[in-house]
Amino acid sequence: MKQGIALLIMATVFWGGNYICGRYLAPALPATLLNTVRWGISTVILVGILSFNKKSLPLLSKWREFLILGFFGVFAFSTLNYMGLKNISASQAGMISAGIPVAILMFTPFVLKEKVKLRAWIGTVVSVVGVVLLFKGKHTASSQASIIGEIEIILSCLAWGLYTVLGKRYGKEMDPLTMTAGAAFYGTLLSAISCIGTVKPDMIHMSATAWLCIIYVSTFASVGAYFAWNAGVKIAGAGRAAPYINFLPVWTVIFGVALLHEQISWMSLVGGVVTILGAVLASITGQSKRNKVQRLKSQV
Repeated sequence: MKQGIALLIMATVFWGGNYICGRYLAPALPATLLNTVRWGISTVILVGILSFNKKSLPLLSKWREFLILGFFGVFAFSTLNYMGLKNISASQAGMISAGIPVAILMFTPFVLKEKVKLRAWIGTVVSVVGVVLLFKGKHTASSQASIIGEIEIILSCLAWGLYTVLGKRYGKEMDPLTMTAGAAFYGTLLSAISCIGTVKPDMIHMSATAWLCIIYVSTFASVGAYFAWNAGVKIAGAGRAAPYINFLPVWTVIFGVALLHEQISWMSLVGGVVTILGAVLASITGQSKRNKVQRLKSQV
């Protein structure tokens, strides 16, 4: 069990580092090109792992599922994240992203037709209040750019929430590795298409640090985090694993302050804590009976 928890925490550390690298890469590459490069490399790695395990990737027969997942989980989520990180700090983006479990909860009854408990909805409201406090407690001067950045991060949370619940639906027909590789392929394709006519050579300013960040987001923040999280879920069980996603904003704030020397106002800090608490409440109490049964089975 301890090994499983350690893997879950490791995954959130890798994801937290993605926000820091995204902040470093903001002036180096346009968001769409950054996303194309990142997921292009990740796709090659994932397809290679599939080939090593002698598994095929049904890009044509499952094109609709892969295209939908690739749009929301790879193209929309990551691109919006990188766009937002150009305008707001990594710490603030990470705290807003604490609302991801809430986004998942909001789409669950509509996509999966599962009932959500009242306490989970209360947790949702608490998280929304936390996000409002984050908006009011920005440590940077209020500007149109920062507001747009905050909206972009919120939209990325909604995109990931929809990707997650759709992934649960499509996951009944394929394994997680195949689904992730297929989504990565189509998401990369969409990102590449979005670069046409919008990316110019004079917008690219790569440095040694930028290249290291590219390597990190393409490996540790993508493939490494994926394997750590799924291995942790397999050991600890889905029910126990869900709340650990809330470590993501914690690591992001720690890394932002330590590596980027970011400063956080007290109201922003309070807003982040409230957002995380609401998300934890939603995650813990929002489990259906079916999820609990699956958790018990995974522990046998």
